[in-house]
Amino acid sequence: MEMTLLWVLCIALIVLGLAGTVLPVLPGTLLVWAGIVLGAWIDNFARVSVATVVLISVLGALAWGLDYAAGLMGAKKAGASKQALLGAAVGTVLGLFMGLVGVLFMPLVGAAVGEYLARKDETRAVKVGLATWVGIMLGLMAKVVLAFIMVGVFAAALLI
Repeated sequence: MEMTLLWVLCIALIVLGLAGTVLPVLPGTLLVWAGIVLGAWIDNFARVSVATVVLISVLGALAWGLDYAAGLMGAKKAGASKQALLGAAVGTVLGLFMGLVGVLFMPLVGAAVGEYLARKDETRAVKVGLATWVGIMLGLMAKVVLAFIMVGVFAAALLI
């Protein structure tokens, strides 16, 4: 019975983590990783080896890093000011309270407002806002793909 509950918890963490890769409040990659580590531990690392867990951990760290760096890279590529970066961060936090639409678009609004306040150039502000948003969306897609790769590697290790 106890083993069954641990496997249910393992699966629940992974499913919740996959949802968290797109939902703003949940630490998606971390939950996927925790579920996988729990699954490996349940079997005493017999089917899912320590080396596999290390590989999955590297993928998780990469997903986490890309998620945060992608928006900054998009903003930097557009020549964003420090105010635009601050605006994107503030927009992201405010977006958390506005649901999925807020999370998706408030960083764009925040970056554009920050850039406009810094340089008083509407065209540049829109360009910086869009570049920041594209970077964030690319980071989000990379995080989702890497989370599914993590789960795939785990599933393959369990089944083989």
